Amino acid sequence: MSNLVKVLKKFPRIFWVSNVMELFERWAWYGLYNSLALYLTLSKESGALGFTQVQKGTIMGTGTMLLYFLPLITGAISDRIGYKKVLILSFTMYIGGYIMLGTFESYSLVFASYIFLATAGALFKPIISGMIAKTTDEETSSVGFGIFYMMVNIGGFIGPFIAGFVYKVSWNYVFAISVVTIAVNYIFIFFFFKEPYRNPSDNSFFQNIKEAFKNIVVTLINWKYVVFLLIMSLFWTAFNQLYYTFPVFLEQWVDLDKVSAFLGMSPGKITAVTVMSMDAFYIIVLMLYISSVSMRFKPLTSMITGTVILGVGLILMFLTRNPWIVLFGVLVFAIGEMASSPKYTEYVGRIAPPDKKALYMGTSFLPVALGHFLTGWISGRPFEVVADKLFLLKKAVAENGFSIPDISDNFTQTQYFESAEKLFGMDSVALSNHLWVTYSPYHVWYQYAALAFTAALLLFVYDRFILSSKTDN
Repeated sequence: MSNLVKVLKKFPRIFWVSNVMELFERWAWYGLYNSLALYLTLSKESGALGFTQVQKGTIMGTGTMLLYFLPLITGAISDRIGYKKVLILSFTMYIGGYIMLGTFESYSLVFASYIFLATAGALFKPIISGMIAKTTDEETSSVGFGIFYMMVNIGGFIGPFIAGFVYKVSWNYVFAISVVTIAVNYIFIFFFFKEPYRNPSDNSFFQNIKEAFKNIVVTLINWKYVVFLLIMSLFWTAFNQLYYTFPVFLEQWVDLDKVSAFLGMSPGKITAVTVMSMDAFYIIVLMLYISSVSMRFKPLTSMITGTVILGVGLILMFLTRNPWIVLFGVLVFAIGEMASSPKYTEYVGRIAPPDKKALYMGTSFLPVALGHFLTGWISGRPFEVVADKLFLLKKAVAENGFSIPDISDNFTQTQYFESAEKLFGMDSVALSNHLWVTYSPYHVWYQYAALAFTAALLLFVYDRFILSSKTDN
């Protein structure tokens, strides 16, 4: 404990300021992001947009891919014109993006708004992680990045937890909370943030961009590293189902009011977004313990084990309509995440040549970006045909020879379901049970578990047969 206190005292004020800004940024981001799949796809009567699963996957997959790819460029922008100016620009774009996303209703404008919002995130992301790196050294980096990871998850818990309570009242509250929360960071940037020292450079902005892409090519010449990155893109594709398909599956198929009743709450208080926020909560509570266990193993061994556990969590999350099993599945998923995700960064740092560590760490975001792109696709049509309740209901209507008008601005999803209930002579609960038994939407877990288990198997093969020496591990 005394050593920990000694380390904590070594952190400068700007370290703590950066961490607090990260907390509020993550609060604002995840408050919306964890509920975004629902906002895009729920019926318009709820204040949502009523888009298809394919449209949702395209918007989220493309935008979030750019969020993780653009830092390769935006980092160069920050180094050129200064961290403080770029942070102010990022917060302003964030506010504009949240307002536009909550205002526009057409597919093209919503798509453009999310791209704009993701660009704001791409401006912010490399600066804060860079600030943590600049304000820590070999002695303090472990604790420093541990604090940083904790702030990410505290924000990742608070934002969705609050959003889970308010989105059924009005989606406007979700966007308003994100706007206010990110605006809090103006206080820190204007009154507490001090511009760090940057190495002077004679390069122009475009020369910096050219250098960034040149560095990508330099790292990707290492074919073993490229194989590793491709394998990890499968891991991130499986992991991202937590955000893209899990909330939709919960909202459509799982009766969370049973949990509300158990906790003495009125119906509707425990929502899909509330359940999603438990992933971050479990990480806050268990991260130190899981880290103490995983540190005994090689990074690849921990990643393989964690990926298998994450796959089991995905099975439990999509296998049943029992909310308690689903909640347990989120716990298992979080344990797998804790055992694998942090080790990914550690492994990249270990295999990078001493003179190229920064280059390798920069390209470590590439599989995350690719994973989001793939997730956008697999959470679209593949999810829709197997597990989307509206798609399955339309299929049932056609197979039974019934006729219901297509969904339009004048005929919503809710009206379609109400019409189907009358035609089938069932209430909403009976109709859901009929669709569940008839079409087995829980089979969607095959897709997601297969991604995770394939990633784990390929990591095992990579570890045993592709890496040629112990120094590669």
